[in-house]
Amino acid sequence: MMYVPSHFHEADLKSLHDFIQQQSFGLLVSQVDGLPFATHLPFLLERDSGENGTLVGHTARANPQCAAAKDQTVLAVFSGPHTYISPTWYETDNVVPTWNYVAVHAIGKLEMVEDQSNVSKIVQTMTEFYEKTMPKPWSFDQSTVFAERLLTQIVGFRIVIEKLEGKWKLSQNHPVERQEKVVEALRKQGDENSQAISMMMHDRLIRSGTTSPMA
Repeated sequence: MMYVPSHFHEADLKSLHDFIQQQSFGLLVSQVDGLPFATHLPFLLERDSGENGTLVGHTARANPQCAAAKDQTVLAVFSGPHTYISPTWYETDNVVPTWNYVAVHAIGKLEMVEDQSNVSKIVQTMTEFYEKTMPKPWSFDQSTVFAERLLTQIVGFRIVIEKLEGKWKLSQNHPVERQEKVVEALRKQGDENSQAISMMMHDRLIRSGTTSPMA
């Protein structure tokens, strides 16, 4: 679960799905021997599988999370752009520093996929997804000895998403005038995270009709 004040809450399923696909390298969190355990992994999203979609992936068979997480309710965390917000940008009193960011949490029961043909399909689908933008896409040839050996060393998993939580913390708790000042200050920072947060804030202001596209 995640603490999400109402003004930061994002519930639109398409927006949440789009975010997961854009920020698909996530964090799988479960319990191993009574303690939290996390693995950093790329995920595939099957949007139309289940009410909220299904996450698919694979990990090393040697990873202790594999056996321990079977049939557990697990958490997948997807983090997006984030940046520091200086109180000086508001140009007013009684404000404090903060951090703007975007994140999605997906919760569901983890199902192991150990059948080699199905694991191979997961690897192939994931490879095609990440290679599609490459000038000369690499393909996974499951007929080779190398591929056969590789498939014995990994296991697949599926997580039918039971709950999706989205948090778009983009200064919505401040008046529009302050939000616009933050947008402009972030534009001047130059780094990728600041630019991304600035654009997301500006887009939300445009959609709400509180600022102009050229502002």
